[in-house]
Amino acid sequence: MTGFVSFVSSGPGDPELLTLKAVDRLGRADAVLFDDLSSGPILAHAREGADLVGVGKRAGRASPKQDHVSRLLVDYARTGVRVVRLKSGDAGLFGRLEEEIGALEAAGIGYEIVPGVPSACAAAAAAGIPLTRRLTARRVQFLTGADVTGGLPEQNLAALADPTATTVVFMGKRTFPTLADALFAAGLPTETPAMLAEGISTPAQRIWRGTLEGLVQEVARAGDAPALILYGPLAGEEEG
Repeated sequence: MTGFVSFVSSGPGDPELLTLKAVDRLGRADAVLFDDLSSGPILAHAREGADLVGVGKRAGRASPKQDHVSRLLVDYARTGVRVVRLKSGDAGLFGRLEEEIGALEAAGIGYEIVPGVPSACAAAAAAGIPLTRRLTARRVQFLTGADVTGGLPEQNLAALADPTATTVVFMGKRTFPTLADALFAAGLPTETPAMLAEGISTPAQRIWRGTLEGLVQEVARAGDAPALILYGPLAGEEEG
């Protein structure tokens, strides 16, 4: 007998931003394998007696390898239990979801995906801004600032230097100075509005606004809190 896996998106960290389906799956799971950013008060929705297993990966810290996480997920499901794989933000955004789905499919284990509030949307909401605007911000693009080695991945700089797009960089604090130099060389003005959003929807939330040039200095001073970088025509606007 095999179990069933629910990939549950936990949103940016505030348990009030969980979906009703996410709360239901957490409350019925026999085991919860959770990312670092999905821990804390969100785990209070897990049922009493469920196995809670931390499998999160954070830059600069000792972390479980992805093949270990996938194998653990399969091993739990093969015991016939209900498993929640709890992922921060939305599970489909830079969360290694496809690799874990592949492991389940190879093992013949059923699964579902429960979407959630993407951290980019939560950051914009916390800053009191939209991600789009007619005429001046018609496009939104998400990118990762780190590849599997922690370095800056190859990027489409023509697209990323588009001054009419809202661009959101995930996991980009360490590599942002390199990315910024490339953007400036591609023609994006140094005074392009920019925002650094740290610890969104948590008590540690902090939002910095300025320009791309100023953000290069700001990320050098930032701590290790999870953060998003937003730049584009709306990023520098004050809420209200």
